[in-house]
Amino acid sequence: MTELDLQSLVVNRADGRDDGEDWTENYEELPGGAGISIILEATTQAGVGPRLHMHPYAETFIIRRGSATFTVDGTELVGRAGQVLVVPADTPHKFSTGPDGYEAVHIHANSSFETTWLE
Repeated sequence: MTELDLQSLVVNRADGRDDGEDWTENYEELPGGAGISIILEATTQAGVGPRLHMHPYAETFIIRRGSATFTVDGTELVGRAGQVLVVPADTPHKFSTGPDGYEAVHIHANSSFETTWLE
């Protein structure tokens, strides 16, 4: 691969920062045929998160900091820093961030977001 080819595989932060702090962004149609889309979420606020929804593919949450209370198919569980939570395809889910906020990478097993909102 040439250097030009390698540069086309890199996705930089939209805000121009060159660190991983306070990074909240959505990525679809990633280069290199990744076949996934990503949500980077970082907040210090408690009690925020999406309403009940589902996807026709699995969603994986890699929790880096803090916690969130997830409702997955009607059952509540608390996900904490250092854990990975996988929600299967077509499973209703939502979450609400914990008292110390939340930072995670949400990996959607599809190149673009497909969401059915249930609330």
